Parts: sequence; structure tokens; C-alpha cells
Amino acid sequence: MKFLILTQYYPPEIGASQTRLAAFAKQLELRRHCVEVVTAVPNYPTGKIFPEYRKRWLLSEKCDGITVHRSWIYASSGTGFKRMLNYGSFAGTSLLAMGRVRKPDWIFVESPPPSLALSALLLGSLWRVPVIVNVADLWPDSARAMGLIRDGLFLRFLEKLERFVYGHARLVNAVTEGIRSRLIQDKGVAPAKVTFLPNGVDPELYRPLPPDESLKQQLQLSGSKVVLYAGTHGYAHDLEHVLDCARILSGQNIHFLFVGDGSEKLQLIKRAHKLQLKNVTFSDPVAPNQMPRYFSIAECGLVPQRKLPLFDGNRPAKMFSVMASAKPIVFSGEGEGARLVSDARAGLQVSPEDPIAMAAAIREIMANPSLGRELGENGCEFVRSNFAWPALVRDWLEQLPVSNSLSTEFPRNTVGNKRP
Repeated sequence: MKFLILTQYYPPEIGASQTRLAAFAKQLELRRHCVEVVTAVPNYPTGKIFPEYRKRWLLSEKCDGITVHRSWIYASSGTGFKRMLNYGSFAGTSLLAMGRVRKPDWIFVESPPPSLALSALLLGSLWRVPVIVNVADLWPDSARAMGLIRDGLFLRFLEKLERFVYGHARLVNAVTEGIRSRLIQDKGVAPAKVTFLPNGVDPELYRPLPPDESLKQQLQLSGSKVVLYAGTHGYAHDLEHVLDCARILSGQNIHFLFVGDGSEKLQLIKRAHKLQLKNVTFSDPVAPNQMPRYFSIAECGLVPQRKLPLFDGNRPAKMFSVMASAKPIVFSGEGEGARLVSDARAGLQVSPEDPIAMAAAIREIMANPSLGRELGENGCEFVRSNFAWPALVRDWLEQLPVSNSLSTEFPRNTVGNKRP
């Protein structure tokens, strides 16, 4: 089959959705399907177009063997009107990039932003090709929950847009059980129309490794016990409470290493300086193929999130790379992600936004190396058995209808047989 993946975010940008979609595309290619990607010129998370892509309005290139077509975007970070321009500009210019694509059998479009699904539906209608909307985040629900959008006319418009997109898509794909339940129960999507492809991990890339002492020396962390946070530095990730936790643990040879970027990073650096935290290091984002080195020097991985009902159905993608690296997780949050850590016996779960409890969990792991090894080994075995990308994509392909026509006959809503 021929797949067109339409997404605003894709490597060389670094982030959860970028990593997930690149792995998805790679697995489709390995299973001898044809894949093309339409995406924006790289600009995330800084809101600045990468230097080598500036003044490039439309281009095509190979990215890890996948044909990628890129179009201009109004680059911006943060919220408000500029973010809407960011979303809207690519929804428009992506239509030009899709003019370079061979007619596919399926269009797989990433949401958010929901505006991009309109471009997919338009091309799908013209080409007579079915559209799969991949719901990685229930937007605008998440934007409202985090205070990014207020109740009013604009929010009602976005909710109508959401209903229109789900109603006209051939299939709607969920990445967590919580999203799948809400699509069916709250959003009115027919159960037979919902497929399931959860976040996964590449077990060949993320695996147990001996500590990379040269990296530890480079980061001036030799002799320190490292707590690693790797991912986006955004509001949803509650990193200010991680800094409070670091203050509690100061003077105990425990060092917090933040790897990544995001809208909150500058404020976090300022706050760490104000608190005079000597046990905190902020590192620039690194390519996914370099991340295993960072996991190798960590005693545990940190996965925090805010206390919001919206996150009850959330599985942070970063947790899978921690587990695949055989490192114990300190999960500061609730809901589906916390239950998965518990089911896997892969770490310690504490209440969100509670730096004292977080500090206690980190102390427990640091004081008991055998516990850390046991939790790490449990997590590694769990993700390799249940969340390796090859098996996830194979199971997802089996959920697609035999015929990809635009008829209203939908497949049975089967889910991978190793779902926890």
C-alpha cells in the first residue's frame, strides 16, 4: 500500500511526535509499503526555522530513507494569535507540498493541529483517498485544560471543527486507551471507526548499555548519581516542581540532568539560577540516536506531568525509552501512564506536583541499587514484549479494512493482542 503521512512535526526536529512518526514510517517501509511524508520546514520547539532550511519555501529530500516533502511555515512558539498563524500557515502551504506526492492509498494525518486534518480531507476528497486522523492529543480539550484557550466563540468553533474532522475521516486512530475511550464516549465516534496504535519504542536503539563515562566527564558529572529528564520543557511537564525536588536533594550527590528544549526552558534556567541550584544541568536537545548514551549514565528516569484530569488518559512517550534502557522510572503523575508503570513494576509512582514525594522516591532508588536494577529490568522486558514498534505497526495494519474505499463500512475495532 501507499501511505502519505501529513504532519507539522517531523525529524530533524526532536520531540515525541517526531520520533513516533519517524518510527512509524520506518516500520511501514520495512514491511514493503510505500511511504511519503509532507511536513513543515523544521522549526520546533524554538519557533525558529533551522538555519539550513531558511529561505526554502518548498523542497523534497530523503530522511532516513523516507521521501519527505517540506513547505514553508510561519515559525512561532508559545500561544495565542501567533500560534494560530503557525498552524494555519502550514495547513495552507502543505497543499502545495502534497502536489509533489504520488496518489496514496491512505492519508495518515497527525492531530493536533486539527486544522491540518482539513487539508488532508480536502486532498482525500479530490483524490478519492480515505483519511486516517491520528489523535495524539485531544485538542482543543488539552488547550482549554491548560488555560491556553478560554471559553467563547473561538473555542466553540474549534469544537465544531473537531466534530467535522472526526465525522468525515475514514478512520480515527487513538494513541492511548484514554483517548480511545473519550473518542467513543465523549466525541461520538463510532467504535468500529476507531483504531489503536500506541506509542512504542525501537528496541534496537534503546537498550541496556554500560555507563558512558566519557559523556559523564564531558558533562562534568563524574561521581554524581544522575536523575535524567529527557523531553520537551513545556507547561504540561511540571518541571518547576522538579527544580523544587532538586533543591530538597541538594548536597546529596544527586544531580538532575535536563535534556531537551521547549517554551518553558528559559524560565526554568532562570529559576534554577535564582534558587542557586548546583545540582542541576540543562543540556541542549540531542538526536535520538545519541539519547541511549544519556540513559546509560542515569540512575533513573523522571517522567513528571501536571495534575490535570486531561492527563488521566495520557501515556508520556518518554517513559518507553526509559524502560527500554532498563532504567527505573520515577513517575510523578496519575492515570494511564501511572497504571502502566505499576503494571510493569518498572518504577515508583508519586502524586503529581509533589516535590517532597518525588524526592523520597529518588532517595529510595539511590539508596537501594538492587531495587533500581529490578525495576529497570522489569520495565525493559515489559516494553520489549508489548511496545516494540515492529509488533505495534504489524497489529495496526491488521486493523485496517481490506478495502480502503470511501464507503461507510468500517472494520472491527481490534487492538493489538499484547495490550496491557
